[in-house]
Amino acid sequence: MVDSFKGILYPARLPTFHRVPAPESVTDLVQWFWIPEWDIEPGHTSRQHLIAFPASNLVVQQELVEFAGPTTRRSHRDLTGRGWAVGALLRPALVPRFTDDPGSLRDAQLPLPLADLQASVSAAMSGTDPLARRQRAVEAFTGWLMTEGPEVSEEGLLANAMMDLVGTCTDVTRLEDVAARLFVSPRTLQRVAKKYIGLSPSALIRRRRLQEAADRSRTDPAADLAAIAAELGYTDHAHLTNDFQKTLGFTPSTYRRSVGQDPAGNQNDD
Repeated sequence: MVDSFKGILYPARLPTFHRVPAPESVTDLVQWFWIPEWDIEPGHTSRQHLIAFPASNLVVQQELVEFAGPTTRRSHRDLTGRGWAVGALLRPALVPRFTDDPGSLRDAQLPLPLADLQASVSAAMSGTDPLARRQRAVEAFTGWLMTEGPEVSEEGLLANAMMDLVGTCTDVTRLEDVAARLFVSPRTLQRVAKKYIGLSPSALIRRRRLQEAADRSRTDPAADLAAIAAELGYTDHAHLTNDFQKTLGFTPSTYRRSVGQDPAGNQNDD
């Protein structure tokens, strides 16, 4: 299970947030479930900044269900009032169930008419015991997936394996590295990534390195940024800084300072 806060730029601003491992019955379809719950003071907004995992999500909210495509930049959500969401970080093999062109949904959300899923998850989240309602919500979501999810193809399993390899092997820094370990051609991986993910294999590698760099910068404020860059396969500190600036809009040093100044539990008009 990935660190609960990886991909979240300012964890101190989070409301109640949980990542729940996918049950074994749907591990080819879902990486994990994520459930935020919030109760924001009237007149205030809690802005949640993300460097999201390079995958699509299926998100159930109180009033709708939406498919969120892969992101290419820093994103945010503004939370107000009281609410919740139950999201599934989708494995690539499941993506064709919702779109045959995930690249067309980069940085976009598509509302879906899935009233049965919305109703069952909403009913589960209406309970008073926090742990029990989260468990019931995951069970409801899982039950719907097992009924509606497609049979996973060999090509879909290859897409899953590519995502797993890129996401967990820090010594994988080039498309050719991934292809060699999966015993397929680089062109095959490019085709599979386009169909099942909507981002290139190289973009997946860059996102993993950027997430790791942000996470290390936040959790180890004494670590030398040049050393972090070297460990993650960047050519030098300047390469890491450029990657940060291009995707997030600020440098690693600026990010590190902003995290240090952000008070725990901050809920603000951002």
